Amino acid sequence: MASTSVSSLLPARLQFLLPGKFRTHHPYPIVPVVRLSGAIGAVMPFRQGLAMSSVAPLIERAFSVPGAKAVALVINSPGGSAAQSHLIFKRIRAFAEEKKLPVIAFVEDAAASGGYMIACAADEIYADPASIVGSIGVVSASFGFHELIERIGIERRVHTAGKSKAMLDPFRPENPDDVVRLKGLQRRIHDVFADLVRERRGEKLNDSYDDLFSGAFWVGAEALDLGLIDGLGDIRTILRQRFGDKVQFRMIEPARPPLLGRLFGRRSLGQSSLIDPHEVVGALEERAAWARLGL
Repeated sequence: MASTSVSSLLPARLQFLLPGKFRTHHPYPIVPVVRLSGAIGAVMPFRQGLAMSSVAPLIERAFSVPGAKAVALVINSPGGSAAQSHLIFKRIRAFAEEKKLPVIAFVEDAAASGGYMIACAADEIYADPASIVGSIGVVSASFGFHELIERIGIERRVHTAGKSKAMLDPFRPENPDDVVRLKGLQRRIHDVFADLVRERRGEKLNDSYDDLFSGAFWVGAEALDLGLIDGLGDIRTILRQRFGDKVQFRMIEPARPPLLGRLFGRRSLGQSSLIDPHEVVGALEERAAWARLGL
């Protein structure tokens, strides 16, 4: 608070005496940049990802940069958790409306599924001609192991209070009633996603195209024709066109964990150093999400 009050008292010609983050006057336009990379969902020690808990501080810092002209999002995500995607979307919009700052998104390899939902928090979306954009749909994936455990002589014992508590148990044969229930949940989430896209893209959207909300995805030029993005280009080119050649990018980086945490994956000294099977499954799921896009 003290540094902020001092900066407000200094005239513009003396602002250079303060560290950049405390200045209220800048000789050049400033655009904070938040990089959102990875699958969306639970973040594990050895697997990068996006979740509200890790992204919220970055969003708040970006919208708190003094003198910012806009906030830029650099998105590279195949999607993931619908709930986490929606939470991140809403937090970006809340700050954008509170701070009255425009938000501009730039797609790298992909803004697909939940990644595109987050991109829709921006007022404008740009992509590379080779970027993957879209996949406005909902997917659930699992495995069935019931024949395997029977073959090796393992008996599965599950006791529940509530007939649907063990729905879609991968160690039991698939129940058609469970599939019906799952598809109903997916439809409701899909409706939320489609309505969000229609609201944010408005008249730009070519929703007469039959496959627009089918879960299909497109490259940049096709996405532009469909109104899913506003143009083709990279962050440096677009923002220099918008704010001039002197525009300065302020990278908003996540806080780095302590050195020992980085070396030991933030495990306690008494914890086993063996690879967590959840980490392996999570890595395989993320790889599968990218593979669905051909990446």
